[in-house]
Amino acid sequence: MISSGAIEIVSRTDPGKIRSHNEDFVAHESEMGVVLLADGMGGYNAGEVASGMAARIIIEGLSHAWRATTANKRSTDSSPSSSIQEQVERANWAIFEKAQNEPQCAGMGTTLVTGLFYDNQLTVGHIGDSRMYRLRGEVLDQITKDHSLLQEQVDAGLVKKEDARKSRNKNLLTRALGIDPKVEAEIHTHAVLPGDTYLLCSDGLNDMVDDEEIRLTLLTLQSNLALAAEQLVLSANDNGGRDNVSVVLAKVLQSFPAKRGWMARLKSWFSSRGN
Repeated sequence: MISSGAIEIVSRTDPGKIRSHNEDFVAHESEMGVVLLADGMGGYNAGEVASGMAARIIIEGLSHAWRATTANKRSTDSSPSSSIQEQVERANWAIFEKAQNEPQCAGMGTTLVTGLFYDNQLTVGHIGDSRMYRLRGEVLDQITKDHSLLQEQVDAGLVKKEDARKSRNKNLLTRALGIDPKVEAEIHTHAVLPGDTYLLCSDGLNDMVDDEEIRLTLLTLQSNLALAAEQLVLSANDNGGRDNVSVVLAKVLQSFPAKRGWMARLKSWFSSRGN
């Protein structure tokens, strides 16, 4: 459980100017310290099914896991990283199975970026090209690396980073949730400082708005997080809005150390919710 007032979280999602429906899904649980964004893909509007399933299964899965822990039904030594990976595996299998068994959902999948705040840290898990950025002071850093063919070409020196946004290969993913029977999230843990602002976004934002404009928007509007989120979506649409655009913003307002360890605090919160 995150102490009340420690983190402010807002989210916005929009279909954009071209798409007729929105396959993105955003979710957050402020008290639990969880943020999540998924960008679905697939025909017959199945992408929104995949992204919604991912969000629901992962957040509800974490909830059930901690409730089971309070009832002494499972080990108490699970780390945030292993817990995120466990719920990712559950979501991946559910989406994959539905895609295999229901013709209208064939080929559906989703990207994922999710974060768990605890004990002045943030554990981030991601799959695909949805991103997380961190604004610390005046510096904006991308703290996830896209799972895409284009990113592999950049890493190999075949494409210059400044040319990447113009590439036709930017939407070819090398990893996605629900496409294969098994998938592994890339998971890292970062130290958190008061004043940090974290941005989760679908590629509908960063394909339309460059990192410097994102940085300036967050820096200018960091005192009004809701307005910052709205401005980011507006900028993407003003620049063409060729895809659904979604953002989640989380600003750290104060330190949130775990008095009895992050696990005990989460267990206490879920226990109170179950009564």
